[in-house]
Amino acid sequence: MNYFLTEEQRMIKDLAAQIAREKIEPVAIEYDEKQTFPRDIVKIMGQSDLFGVFIPEEYNGLGGGVFEMCLVIEELSKACGGIALAYAASALGTIPIIYSGNEEQKKRYLPKLAAGEIIAAFAFAEPDTADDATAIKTHAVPAEDHYVLNGKKHYTTNGGDAFLYTVIAMTDSSPSALLVEKDTPGFTFGENENKMGIRASSTRELIFQDCKTAKKNLLGKEGEGLSIAAKTIDRFKPGVAAQAVGIAAGALNKALQYSREREQRGQLISEFQGIRFILADMVTQIEAARALTYQAARTIDAGEENISGISSMAKLFASDAAMKVTTDAVQIYGGYGYMKEYPVEKMMRDAKMTQIYEGTNQVQKQIIALELLKESAGKK
Repeated sequence: MNYFLTEEQRMIKDLAAQIAREKIEPVAIEYDEKQTFPRDIVKIMGQSDLFGVFIPEEYNGLGGGVFEMCLVIEELSKACGGIALAYAASALGTIPIIYSGNEEQKKRYLPKLAAGEIIAAFAFAEPDTADDATAIKTHAVPAEDHYVLNGKKHYTTNGGDAFLYTVIAMTDSSPSALLVEKDTPGFTFGENENKMGIRASSTRELIFQDCKTAKKNLLGKEGEGLSIAAKTIDRFKPGVAAQAVGIAAGALNKALQYSREREQRGQLISEFQGIRFILADMVTQIEAARALTYQAARTIDAGEENISGISSMAKLFASDAAMKVTTDAVQIYGGYGYMKEYPVEKMMRDAKMTQIYEGTNQVQKQIIALELLKESAGKK
């Protein structure tokens, strides 16, 4: 389908696709099996300016937005959802600085993030709180020119490999957002989690023990942490949707290729009506998910205020589509699809995570319904 990309957007998409094809796909299975964080590929992404596509030009970025970020995530995810997540999670950690940082913070960090010299992470969830901001236990106590952080954050993507962390912690009785650098004394990490999918992505617990971060690292004002987190996640959900679309599109490509090579009873399985019906369903779901994802991203970039509903719809629909499409891809491969030497079983494992993080799909349905009810009440 033609989404009428600009010349620059086509160049971004083509460059990301080239990196996915030449650098990611050849190592995707190996990195998944060994849980290898893709430092070498992150370096290539930085040298190719991919990290700067959604960062304003005045901070050495390319001046794009969420839409350009989604184009990159989708193309990288076609080759490996886990490796793509190193890029996507850095975008998640960068978004709070773009939208909530002051000028000094933007000048200090955004040029380095745009160049891929450093990568970022976003730390919200805790062992006992899930998405409940009112139950955050990590505290930041003010003392002279700094805050003293104590507590833990878990399931932090890029944890241990990122240099810069946006941490949501309690100041007095309300959450605030603080920037914390990796080498800050009192800041350590747990072991990399042994995950079912997206295994080339690092997921670690963050541990703060009398960790001091300067007051100049406060994003916004004290007590604005929940608002900053909500704005960040709303702007990043299309990125999760793009990851899901990419994983699904990658699985379709593999299944389509296999169906035109595999013979049964003297004919290619692509000639079987049953297989054709599955392929038709797969491509239709992918295009519908892509259209909704792109619309959500463009809505955000247009400056619309009410983005929670469409952002959640994109994440919900695309991740469910990815799970269905990758399952169908395994089915087309038959017994081979269940074997680790073939790529589609990995894609199925990777797809599952898109239904869970940045709020489970059940949470997304709650958000969508609340937005619908608010809109309906406003029309009376």
